[in-house]
Amino acid sequence: MRTGQHKFMNRSAADAKSKPGAARGAETASRGARPNPRIGLVSLGCPKALVDSERILTRLRAEGYEIAPSYERADLVLVNTCGFIDSARAESLDAIGEALAENGRVVVTGCLGAESGLIREKYPDVLAVTGPHQYEAVMEAVHEALPPAHDPYLDLVPAQGIKLTPRHYAYLKISEGCNHRCSFCIIPHLRGDLASRPIADVLREAERLALAGVKELLVISQDTSAYGVDIKHAAGAWRGESRRAHFSDLARGLGELGIWVRLHYVYPYPHVDDVIPLMAEGKILPYLDIPFQHASPTVLKAMRRPANQERTLDRIARWRALAPDIAIRSTFIVGFPGETEADFAMLLDWLQEAKLDRVGCFKYEPIEGAAANALPGAVADKVKEERWHRFMQAQRKISAAKLAAKVGREIEVIVDTVENGRAVARSKADAPEIDGNVFVKPAAGLRAGDIVKVRVEKARDYDLEAKPLAAAR
Repeated sequence: MRTGQHKFMNRSAADAKSKPGAARGAETASRGARPNPRIGLVSLGCPKALVDSERILTRLRAEGYEIAPSYERADLVLVNTCGFIDSARAESLDAIGEALAENGRVVVTGCLGAESGLIREKYPDVLAVTGPHQYEAVMEAVHEALPPAHDPYLDLVPAQGIKLTPRHYAYLKISEGCNHRCSFCIIPHLRGDLASRPIADVLREAERLALAGVKELLVISQDTSAYGVDIKHAAGAWRGESRRAHFSDLARGLGELGIWVRLHYVYPYPHVDDVIPLMAEGKILPYLDIPFQHASPTVLKAMRRPANQERTLDRIARWRALAPDIAIRSTFIVGFPGETEADFAMLLDWLQEAKLDRVGCFKYEPIEGAAANALPGAVADKVKEERWHRFMQAQRKISAAKLAAKVGREIEVIVDTVENGRAVARSKADAPEIDGNVFVKPAAGLRAGDIVKVRVEKARDYDLEAKPLAAAR
């Protein structure tokens, strides 16, 4: 997922009353106050990078920096880069070049920042380069290039920090890094091994977000179900009870907040089964984002992924028996080195049996530094393209049939936007930006963040149309 698209990111709960794209600091001069240094931000990459950007913005605002809405109004520009695949690396380099051309004073951070030599070779004029989640180094670089102008009346941030998401939902990052060594991935090289946050810190942050009006938390990491392994599931106190830094304890704690809790990037370890009853009880959303990647044992072995997909199908069946409304989303790679037509056919057969609710598919792309680059049997681009289209056609039919079965049902949705008499909302089966939408009409009285019950009137391939049934909450 790409965030930012070379645009400045400055939306926050603190700025909710401003027009989209307008920073509160833009009003400072007109009030006659001493103008504070202004920072522009370009944020690229996945939700985990977005959370990094939010943390940096929170630190900056706490020190009195203003957030600029454009290159020309910024005294300095931060570019939070992505370096996961070659196309993302190229996009990040383009963003750095654009920021230099438009502003001239640029600090680079994020995953591509781990390759400072590459960045400095191409752009020797950048002020500083820091790696992923190196918040202190980012702040030091900003302080050196643009010292803060302290003002005790302006150096204030809300308790939940600065957010780049809409006010009603937020990402909750529980760990950094990953212990897996998948052959197609360089995340451990970029972000290191698994480093879990203390359980009390995570739950306190979640509670602050809920108190600030957030109605949906999206739990993210590189491997959410491995949470706490690196710190030996160390216990922490929250709400007067001891909680382990463990996937199941985390889910139970978040389930006490009374808001929507959505689990992303869940590796299918056996203990994932423990959270399914919480979904059945309505404590957390009946939603699992599990990156299966493929179904052929041969391809999975080459990817260095678990290869027993028959057992996975059995587990999915058990999950659905316990929580019939559970939505399972996943991502897959086609055209991986060595993938034969028989391997691909096995993937299509598995897809038909699993009948996943939401699916993304990527054509394999070599990544500099990935072990998969050395594998034999490269698949031609033309074959990758053809397999991708066949895969998506198969999933489109599955999705359309599953959504058609919801016509006539009453479901809860959360409203993201309201415009032209129609609300764009999401059901419990839909994560923002990556899944489908529920279009609600009429939308009189509905506002972003409302949770309302609707009746499904019509189904499309990936989206639903519905009418409201009850007052929003």
